[in-house]
Amino acid sequence: MSLLQQLREESDFDQLPDDIPVSTTIADIEENKGFIDYFVFVMEVKTKGGSKYLIYRRYRDFFNLHQVLESRYSPENPDRSGPSTCVLPSLPGKVFIGNKREIAESRIPELNTYMKRLLALPTWLHLDEALRMFFYQTEQDSQHHPSALRRLRPPTRKVKTVKPKMDLFSSPRAEAIFDFRGNSKAELNLKKGEVIFLLQRVNADWLEGTANNQTGIFPQSFVKIIKSLPESDSEGEGGGPCYSCLRCFLLTPSGVQTRDVCVQEDLSIQPAHKDLLSQMRNVFKVDDIALNYRDPEGDLIRLLDDEDVQLMVRESRGRRGKVNRPVNQFPWELYVTLACDLSVYRAEA
Repeated sequence: MSLLQQLREESDFDQLPDDIPVSTTIADIEENKGFIDYFVFVMEVKTKGGSKYLIYRRYRDFFNLHQVLESRYSPENPDRSGPSTCVLPSLPGKVFIGNKREIAESRIPELNTYMKRLLALPTWLHLDEALRMFFYQTEQDSQHHPSALRRLRPPTRKVKTVKPKMDLFSSPRAEAIFDFRGNSKAELNLKKGEVIFLLQRVNADWLEGTANNQTGIFPQSFVKIIKSLPESDSEGEGGGPCYSCLRCFLLTPSGVQTRDVCVQEDLSIQPAHKDLLSQMRNVFKVDDIALNYRDPEGDLIRLLDDEDVQLMVRESRGRRGKVNRPVNQFPWELYVTLACDLSVYRAEA
């Protein structure tokens, strides 16, 4: 039988590869606490070959995919790049105001409907590279451990939550000796005298723990250790989120403030300028500020946009071996100045 005859007698679906996604369901949402806090959708993908896996996507990933598909296949786009046309399902629009968790939760049924209709379109669309990459399980996806998969539970099954009895005399714990107020959602607020149950060590100066049903990180210098963490958890191997440390300085005429800010971001990230600016305003409680870094000659260079941030990151990585830093500290440092203070820049007459 010739190949052309074979293709005519088989259905279009049967010709698709086994790794093509055929259905997907949003199993949960998870919050990422980084330079800017955002939620990702935890999605279970089922393929034509019967395999299942989890991927993690932000709303902007959905938005970018939809933009690409519209540019290629929408019959309403006269400049489309693809030879075929297809009426795409509607994507829920952007929301700029409101509680981020509530927005993410409200989008789940709409995005489930969007993906269901998308995967029901003509089979040739399943071979689009952008669509396949959206549903592809990356190495980062495979290494991520979901905190919960609430929406994958059978709706008729009653899940009984058994609250473990905590042994107050054997659990790693500490007592707060000072009040501590965190600068971000990742940091745990402490009151003098309360007990914190320790989860893991973030680095030499920060711990992660739970107090008053809240979990977060806090500086070790604010607590007295009652019972230390076991060796396996003392180096940040407790299975929880990994934190990276950014050292930053506020330079004012009255002096210098130094802060170490912990964020749930990889050391390789290049954050957006606006996200860094927002984070530093929150850390130092000053609005009218400018961001800077030190170049190899020791001069302060002002950061004005994402390209400047990219230059800072690139130069800092090039000097990585010349500066001793903790393994989880960013290779670059931020110097925050008042926007109107130009005296910190070296200028030749």
